[in-house]
Amino acid sequence: MSQMPQQAALSKCPSCAEPVESGDLFCGACGHDLSVVPAAPQDHPTLTMTGSPAPGDGVDWPAPEPPGSAGTPPAVHVPADLPGTDSGGKPLHPEEPAAPGVRFDRPAEPDEYPLQAPDPRAAADATATAGPAADPAQVCVACRAGRVDSDGYCENCGHAQPRERDHMERESGPVAAVSDRGLRHHRNEDAFAVGHTTLPDGTPAALAVVCDGVSSATRPDDASLAASQAAGDTLLAALPRGTHPQQAMHEAIVAASQAVNALAEEPATAREHAPHQNAPACTIVGAIVTSGLLVVGWVGDSRVYWVPADRGAPPARLTEDDSWAAQMVAAGLMSEAEAYADERAHAITGWLGADAYELEPHTASFKPDRPGVVVVCTDGLWNYAETAEEMCEVVPADAAARPLHGARVLVGHALDGGGHDNVTVAVLPFPAPPQGAVSA
Repeated sequence: MSQMPQQAALSKCPSCAEPVESGDLFCGACGHDLSVVPAAPQDHPTLTMTGSPAPGDGVDWPAPEPPGSAGTPPAVHVPADLPGTDSGGKPLHPEEPAAPGVRFDRPAEPDEYPLQAPDPRAAADATATAGPAADPAQVCVACRAGRVDSDGYCENCGHAQPRERDHMERESGPVAAVSDRGLRHHRNEDAFAVGHTTLPDGTPAALAVVCDGVSSATRPDDASLAASQAAGDTLLAALPRGTHPQQAMHEAIVAASQAVNALAEEPATAREHAPHQNAPACTIVGAIVTSGLLVVGWVGDSRVYWVPADRGAPPARLTEDDSWAAQMVAAGLMSEAEAYADERAHAITGWLGADAYELEPHTASFKPDRPGVVVVCTDGLWNYAETAEEMCEVVPADAAARPLHGARVLVGHALDGGGHDNVTVAVLPFPAPPQGAVSA
């Protein structure tokens, strides 16, 4: 999860020491009156990254091409040195690191939260055997007797109930995504959008957008949700009109940025009790897959990976982090080891939000020469499979045929690794199969 500086530790109930959230009037565990105790909830940083993919780990498809250009001979490149330009025509690697507008991680280790997120690997069995789902707000999951009020607390025992965003699964045609709160955070601040459509010539297209809320910003969960919905809606509207996928991705990121900016336009009364809150913020990454083209776009440190169906061929990471360490290495000012050993390594240098210094959407297009799958994810996953080779090892061999199952397995891998962060994964087969050809 993307991070900014944190000010204070998560508030706990003065009666039973259980964690409480901002705005809680009573403790979810013991019912203690919290009105006289100032709550100061926060989230915590992710695990430290172990480094970037090793040089020499290339791919054997043609280099990225701008819209409308003809095909070129295959080029070999390393994932950390991707060819191509962003949608503004600039090289993907900046010549100098950006000095302003950096959000820093906090090195504190988070505490465990007692209400664990569901295991996504059990979701398939539960879906197959369970009948129509009962309304989760009717009966308390803790005491199994009390009625749950409109605020999400049991009227009998006061226990807080699981929220809808704690675990989400969706599939749309050939693309599927899973998002999970993880095992350490008290809420899920990730969000995603998936969809499929057709281009004007009838060619199928699938898309996925994944957003990661900046934890130390105000309302990061609202920011990621607004951004993912705006970007997804923009893509689903632009692609059938004939907009080139790379241009559509650029427009989607701009629309997402505007949606997040609008969250900061609050009435003055909204900040009466919290005058020092900052603007909502999140990162964004997305992918569009058609029959012969793969387009990616991003702002921040969420990533897209390419995993070929032939596991003998090299995988690749298709995005470059907007982070302090990545910029220092790209500028040649520090070695990779030096940059990632620095306490500023995981500070993000690009995000969506009213306090962002400048919006610079990155987009790139590729023409893979073989089938495979595209993995779109937040750092909640890639912290546990950072290099392209590591990601390739954990992606199921049948992920193209069963994308929802593949996304569940990847989320399960992150939970098995510790689940220190919210984790969101989308899986898209390449090339995009005809509608109805893929089943989870």
